[in-house]
Amino acid sequence: MNDKKILIVGAGFSGAVIARQLAEEGHTIKIIDQRAHIGGNSYDARDAQTDVMVHVYGPHIFHTDNKVVWDYVNQHANMMPYVNRVKATVNGQVFSLPINLHTINQFFGTTCSPDEAKALITEKGDDSIQDPKTFEEQALRFIGKELYEAFFKGYTIKQWGMQPSELPASILKRLPVRFNYDDNYFNHKFQGMPELGYTKMIESIVDHENITVELECIFNESDRDTYDHVFYSGPLDAFYSYQYGRLGYRTLDFEKFTYQGDYQGCAVMNYCSVDVPYTRITEHKYFSPWESHEGSVCYKEYSRACGEDDIPYYPIRQLGEMALLEKYVSLAEKENNITFVGRLGTYRYLDMDVTIAEALNTADAYLSSLRKDSVMPVFTVSVR
Repeated sequence: MNDKKILIVGAGFSGAVIARQLAEEGHTIKIIDQRAHIGGNSYDARDAQTDVMVHVYGPHIFHTDNKVVWDYVNQHANMMPYVNRVKATVNGQVFSLPINLHTINQFFGTTCSPDEAKALITEKGDDSIQDPKTFEEQALRFIGKELYEAFFKGYTIKQWGMQPSELPASILKRLPVRFNYDDNYFNHKFQGMPELGYTKMIESIVDHENITVELECIFNESDRDTYDHVFYSGPLDAFYSYQYGRLGYRTLDFEKFTYQGDYQGCAVMNYCSVDVPYTRITEHKYFSPWESHEGSVCYKEYSRACGEDDIPYYPIRQLGEMALLEKYVSLAEKENNITFVGRLGTYRYLDMDVTIAEALNTADAYLSSLRKDSVMPVFTVSVR
């Protein structure tokens, strides 16, 4: 197997992990990124005023059930214990999320046992909705009007820019209620935060003699001629110069402010009412609870439609976008010596652990294609 010259577009988790896996097999890797830093949206940095580690593009919390991925990140960072305990301000009160037994008893002014709470929520649900088609129907069916309107309706309108009655039921995949006092936001076995931050983790991943990184560098189609293969983690529609139009995304705006002391006492406070323009406030020193800081850095987070000059965060994947996606996928499938990867390259929302798992699998697929002298696929996952 001859050593290959590989170009990777994007220095986030997808690009970094693929680069490292291939570099360790002797291939020569160049990573380029249009930003002035590595790490993509997981980039973090110390605030000059407070020394708080700030998640510059919004909070990233590592959680997974995948032991291979967990072991991988632990090779490149000291993962500190971290439990995400989200709070929500609703109707002038603070509640725990996800909705749990404490939330139910507090909201309804009851002292229900788990079985009594199950009966209460069953009673509140609308069993006349037998086959929920929309987010709203799904919520009304399973949790009832009161909890839906308090915790989900306004937040969803702000987050997605449309009515819950316009969103598919699949967004609310399962009953978002726990009938115990567990307020751990995630159910995954492995949860934590890198002690020195995600940027340091990714620096460790790309620290290999066969890897070079060039920042503030724009991908040029002509660059492909000098490489054996390209792994592209930029937006799929951007690769084709938006010739069919732009795929729909939601973007985020962050209003940063500092505070001397503790601002809200937790990392994440959701604001569920549509009357409050932001979706949540994050207090970043709480993402590093092993550190101590007098000052605090907070972000007010606003969601809106993504414009041409904005950072794309959440792929919308509604009917119109999926029809457009099909056109770009059909173009991509005619390509040779390129693989589209990651959240933007495959137009899918991905948590960090899934991103890393897919990157590991993609690297394995490429190495396998070299051994077998077979064609490396343009997509290693289903994107439709």
